[in-house]
Amino acid sequence: MRTDDPEILQLCTELAQALKASGRMLATAESCTGGLIAACCTSLSGSSDWFERGFVTYSNTAKTEQLGVPATLIEAHGAVSEPVARAMALGALAHSRARASIAVTGVAGPTGGSPEKPVGLVWFGWALGDQAWTECRHFDGDRDAVRTATVRHGLAGLLERLGA
Repeated sequence: MRTDDPEILQLCTELAQALKASGRMLATAESCTGGLIAACCTSLSGSSDWFERGFVTYSNTAKTEQLGVPATLIEAHGAVSEPVARAMALGALAHSRARASIAVTGVAGPTGGSPEKPVGLVWFGWALGDQAWTECRHFDGDRDAVRTATVRHGLAGLLERLGA
């Protein structure tokens, strides 16, 4: 995935405007994208005005230690699940000074999939203050295609929730 993808840069630019207009800073909590959302956001000059921090929580231990996701939640539902995506989004806010967050957890492939959680399955979490939303999507393609689609959808989802 390239951080200079024109569609992603446009989404980042619109998100920057919406966050600055609302007086919010952004934190990301990323698993399957490994920090790509944060990298795309910070590829814009001036991103320190609206981007607070990014958490790359690839392992279950990192989700627990850095975001406060209960280990029992991960054990009960798996890392790629609605409750974990919600907890990641809220945890990013609780462990930062941000007031908006994007969280992603999924199976980018080509390995790691199962019949219940196939390659391309991604759970999203977005939070604004104490309000959180989640959504599950399935993306086709190779690892790069799944991760790129995840970045796009994560950014677009927060823009939608900001009313931009």
